[in-house]
Amino acid sequence: MNTNSKTGKIILEVVLVLLSLLFLYPLFLTIINSFKSFSEVMTDVIALPQKLTFANYSYVWEFINYPRLFLNNFIITGLGLLGIVFVSSIAAYKLARTKTKWSGVIYFLCIMPMLIPFQSIMLTVLQTAKNLNLSESTWGLGLLYWGFGAPLAVFIYHGFVKGIPMEIDESATIDGASGFRLFFSVIFPLLKSVTTTIVIIDVMWIWNDFLLPLLMVNGSPDTKTLTLAAYTFVGQYTSDWQYAMTAMVMAVLPSIIVFIFLQKYIVKGVVAGAVKG
Repeated sequence: MNTNSKTGKIILEVVLVLLSLLFLYPLFLTIINSFKSFSEVMTDVIALPQKLTFANYSYVWEFINYPRLFLNNFIITGLGLLGIVFVSSIAAYKLARTKTKWSGVIYFLCIMPMLIPFQSIMLTVLQTAKNLNLSESTWGLGLLYWGFGAPLAVFIYHGFVKGIPMEIDESATIDGASGFRLFFSVIFPLLKSVTTTIVIIDVMWIWNDFLLPLLMVNGSPDTKTLTLAAYTFVGQYTSDWQYAMTAMVMAVLPSIIVFIFLQKYIVKGVVAGAVKG
């Protein structure tokens, strides 16, 4: 390796480190302010806390009933993931294996919602959810994520399935496998890496989502999510920023832990999809 190449690599690493610190800095501020009192936060938001205390965490844990809200998040995220993976994988497989002009049109219609901003349809979604009795419930919110998460999942699955040889389907069919048996016993295990990628992406999205839960379950204390609980500390006349920061840390921490332990699978899934697609 010549000198210019080594210098360029060092410069690139320094730039990447600086960018990482830039993106991590807001998280750092949130964490340090979660250990401060209200007066400390208002005096200097970027200073380190005078002493490390967990009083904010114990208060928020009791005030928002953290175990209950954690369960709500878990139900909503789990239900959303099951629907997205189940529906999207089957749809993408069928569209990839069906070679007609209509399959291309249907595929385009499936992924087109990715181009539509949620804000432009949120009032229609809210009214439709009320008409279907899906609002003010955790399972109703989980069902809505099926539709919002399916377009991206179909797009990713479709590109991956196209790289799976048709001979695998033909061999399984000759052995007597039916349509669903063929998919779940032969094809779906081959989608493990890309499924893991979709699961991680959607966990980060659904668990930390704010706008859709705000529209759907904000009025019901028993169905609130963790991110909505953090919002309750910020009001028109008073704002307990130290508790809001604490609640936000407690809300996003589970998804961060999941991402840290499973981030390597995102790279594997993206690389596999690129090679096969």
